[in-house]
Amino acid sequence: MRTKKKNVMRTPEEKEAIVLEYLNDKRPSYRKTADKYGIAGSTFRKWKKAYLEFGIEGLKSQTGKAKHPGKGNHLSGLHLKKNKTKEEELELENLKLKLEVARLKKGYQVKGVGSKKEYVTIKDLNTKS
Repeated sequence: MRTKKKNVMRTPEEKEAIVLEYLNDKRPSYRKTADKYGIAGSTFRKWKKAYLEFGIEGLKSQTGKAKHPGKGNHLSGLHLKKNKTKEEELELENLKLKLEVARLKKGYQVKGVGSKKEYVTIKDLNTKS
């Protein structure tokens, strides 16, 4: 019975050494190599495939990285940045206005700030009597 090991973040160089040990073994075994280093077999297979396809670059951690670069919101976190360029300030203002328009289309608006923020329905305000 296998025991579950604590998740250990390894550097690309450590991963490469493990993969190369496997590849240089005369009788390679995924399970033997994975068990020796406390790695899940599926994880080790991914490392091997990534190494054979992309070299050491393929072994760099993807934790926290967008799976599809360019498809995420490149403006996320911009409001936290202290020294914004004029272009970044305009992009942020534009984003805020787009959000306001989307909310108005859905029939509500936001009043207040922080914990005092409330969402007010405006359907009754927009209809003619």
